Amino acid sequence: MNRLFGAALLSAALSTAAGAQTLLKLDARAEAPAPQTGHLKLGTARSPKGGTLAANSQYLLQDGKPWLPVMGEYHYSRAPASQWDAQLRLMKAAGIDIVASYVFWNHHQGQPGGFDWKGNRDLRRFVQLAQAAGLQVVVRLGPWAHGEARYGGIPDWIVDAMPTRGNDAEYMGHVERLYTEIGSQLKGLLWKDGGPVIGVQLENEYNLNGPGQGEAHIAALKRLAVKAGMDVPLYTVTGWDGAVYPSGEVTPVFGGYPDEPWAKSTTELPAKETYAFRFDTRVSGDLGAQTQAHDRGTAETDKDKVPFFGAEYGAGLPAMYRRRTLVSPDDIASMLPVQLGSGVNLLGYYMFHGGRNPVGAGGTGLEESSLSGGYNDTPRISYDFQAPLGPDGQQRPVLAKLRPFHYFLRDHGAQLATMTVRQPERVPASLTDLQTPRWSVRSKGDAGFLFFNNHVRQYPMPAQAGVRFEVQLPGGAVTLPSQPIDIPSGAYFVWPINLDLDGVKLRYATAQPVARLDAGAQGIVHVFAPTAGVQAEFALADGVKAMSSEGGQLLPIGKAGGRAVSVLLLSHEEVAKLQILDIAGQRRLVFSDQQAWVADGKLQLRGLATEPLHAAVFPALAKPRANGLLVREDGPLQHLEFKADTGEPALQVSATREARNAPRILKGGLAGAALQPIPEAFAAAATWSLKLPQQLAPKAEDVLLELDFVGDIGRVFAGTRMLDDWYYNGQRWQIGLRQFGLKPGAKLSLSVLPLRADAPVYIDAAHRPKFADGQAQVAELRGARLLPVRRVVITP
Repeated sequence: MNRLFGAALLSAALSTAAGAQTLLKLDARAEAPAPQTGHLKLGTARSPKGGTLAANSQYLLQDGKPWLPVMGEYHYSRAPASQWDAQLRLMKAAGIDIVASYVFWNHHQGQPGGFDWKGNRDLRRFVQLAQAAGLQVVVRLGPWAHGEARYGGIPDWIVDAMPTRGNDAEYMGHVERLYTEIGSQLKGLLWKDGGPVIGVQLENEYNLNGPGQGEAHIAALKRLAVKAGMDVPLYTVTGWDGAVYPSGEVTPVFGGYPDEPWAKSTTELPAKETYAFRFDTRVSGDLGAQTQAHDRGTAETDKDKVPFFGAEYGAGLPAMYRRRTLVSPDDIASMLPVQLGSGVNLLGYYMFHGGRNPVGAGGTGLEESSLSGGYNDTPRISYDFQAPLGPDGQQRPVLAKLRPFHYFLRDHGAQLATMTVRQPERVPASLTDLQTPRWSVRSKGDAGFLFFNNHVRQYPMPAQAGVRFEVQLPGGAVTLPSQPIDIPSGAYFVWPINLDLDGVKLRYATAQPVARLDAGAQGIVHVFAPTAGVQAEFALADGVKAMSSEGGQLLPIGKAGGRAVSVLLLSHEEVAKLQILDIAGQRRLVFSDQQAWVADGKLQLRGLATEPLHAAVFPALAKPRANGLLVREDGPLQHLEFKADTGEPALQVSATREARNAPRILKGGLAGAALQPIPEAFAAAATWSLKLPQQLAPKAEDVLLELDFVGDIGRVFAGTRMLDDWYYNGQRWQIGLRQFGLKPGAKLSLSVLPLRADAPVYIDAAHRPKFADGQAQVAELRGARLLPVRRVVITP
C-alpha cells in the first residue's frame, strides 16, 4: 500500500510488434437509435422538491439525466431489525443505489385476521432506514413471491381455501387487503412524497395465461396497487420464462445465474449463457420459475419498447438439497461485463444480503419444500445464498470483485446508459464454443466501452493470443492496444474508448475505469483498475503511456480549469481493498480489508476483534479521533490503525451421540429428484455439545460461531429451538449469536445428519467428500470456533 501514488513508469508511443496477431473487428458506425418516450404508463414522476424519475425505451432518467443504478436484494423479514441500519449502510458503501425486498405475505399474516408489522417485520422502519442510508427502494409486493418461501409466500390458509395467482374474486379480495396494508406501511415514503420508494414489483415469475390470468391478472394487480396508494414511477414484473403482462403498463426485469441449483442434474451443467453476450434477446434460460409457458412471452415482443433492466443476477447461489453449487468470486463478477455489454441498464442482484427464515404460526417452517408441494427443498431457516454480505453482515470475498464495477457505474453509468450494443464481426457459434473471443462494445458517437469475458464457470477458456481490437467509429477506427497482447484465461474487463476525462481525451485504455475523485488541492483524479496479465496503456494526445501492471501509480495527463487532471492506476491488491465513501463532505478512497461505511458523518470499521483493524484514506481526514486509534502518514495516504483487542473465546466441544446409519435418500416430488430426508431421519444424526464461555467477548458487537463440518445437513439448537441449519457444500457455516439473547455459559447442540456415499445430490467435485472403500457415509465435525466481531467509530 505504501507504493500508492509512486512515480509513474512512462514510455514513448509504442510500436506494434511484428508477427502473427488476431485482429478482432467491430463496426460501431451506425447511428444509435433515439429512445422512445410517452408510451409507458408510469406513476407520478415528480417529488415535492422537483426531482424527477422516469423511464424511456432505453434507460432511466433521474432529474432528466440518464441513470444506470445498481440494485441489491435484502429481505427485511429475514434479518434482525437491530442490524438493518448498519447493513443498509454497508450496501450503500459497496456501491448499491437501490435496495429491493419482497414482502412475504405469510411473514405478516400467518392466520386470518390482523397483520404483523412489528419487529423484524416492520417494513416502514426498514424503508425509513434505507432512506437515511441514501438508498432508493423497490418493494416486491407479491402476492406470490417465490423467494424459496413456503407456497411462494402466500399463507397456508389462503392456499387451502381458494385458487391463487389469478383473478378469482375471493382471492383478489384478500390480495386487495394485503396491498392496502402495504400501502399504509409506505404512506408518505413514496417518491412523490419525497420518500425513497421508486418502484413496486407485481407478482413474480408469472407466465400463466388463461381465463383471469396473464395480462388480465397483472393489470388487476396494478389497479389494486394504485388503489392502495402505491403511485410510483416504476411498476415492474419479471420478464423471464415466457412472462405474460400488459404491454406499456409495466416494465419487465431480467436475470441470470452462474448455475441452476433448482436443476435435477447431479453432474456439472453445460456452460451457462450468463457468460455469453446477448445481441438478440434479453431473456436468459431457466431461472427456476415454478410454472411452465409454451409460447413466447411479452418480454420478447416488448424488446424495443422497454429498457433492459436486471433484478435477479445472482450475486451468489442458494444451496438446495439436491444441488449445492459453491461459486467463486470470479464466477459471479465475470457476469458483469457480459450483462452490461449486452445492454443491461439497471444491474440488479438477488441476493446481495443473506438472511434466515422466521418461524411461522404454530412453529411451521416457512421455507420452500417438497413436503409442502414446492419444486425445491431448501433449509428450514438458512437463506445464506452465498451473498456478498452474509446473514450477519459478514463480508464475503466476492465483494472485492463487485465493488469496482459498481463504482464504475456510479461515475460512468450516465454515459453508458445511452450507448447502443454493438456486435463483433465474429461471435461464438454456441454456448459451448469456448474458443471464439467473447466481447462487445457499447457506443454512442465516437465514445464507447469495450466489454470482454474469458471466464466460464467450470469450463476453463484458453488464453487469447496476440489480440488487438479494431472498432470502427463515425470519426474513424480505434485500434487497441498498441501491440498484440495475450489475454489470460479467466480474464474479464471493461475498457474505455474516447473517454472524456475532464476535458482530456483518453483515446483508449487497457485498464478499467473505476471512479472520478475530486482530491481538492491535488486536483481531479481518475481511478483505474488493472487487467490481470495485461500491461496498462493510456492513449493520450501525446502518445501511449504504459504503466506497470503492479499499479499504485499516478500519471498527470493535463489540466481542467487550472486544476491538475491525473490518472491513478491501482494495484490488484489496492482494488480488492478499495471502498469509496463520502466522509466529512468529501469523497475519499478508503483501502481496508475490513468493512468500512459512514454513519452520522463518522467512519465505521468492522472486523474480527482478534486482528488489527486498518484503513488507508485519501484524501486524508483533518483530525481523525477514536479510542485506541493510531494515525500515521505515508505520502498522500493517511493510515488509521487499531490493535487487536481480545483473544478468541474458548468453546468447549464434546461429542454426545455417534451417527447411526442414515436412511437411503428417496427421489420424488415435482422435480422427480432427491428429496430432503423426513424429520424422523435426523434420529441418525451425530451430535456435539457446544458450551459457550461465561464471558462471551462482552465488548464485541457480535460473536460468530463458525462450524466446519462434513455431512448432509447440519442443525444448531439452543435446547429444542433450532437457531440455524445448513446444507453441506464446502462453505464455512457462520452464525451470529448476539441476536439470540443466549445466557452466559449456554450450551448449544450441533447435529449432523450423515451424507451417504450414494446420495444423489450434486456437490462440487472440489468439496464432495472422498469416501474410502466400503465407507457408506460421513458425519464429521472438523472444527468449531468463536469469532468476536468489533466495530470502531472514527470522528473525522
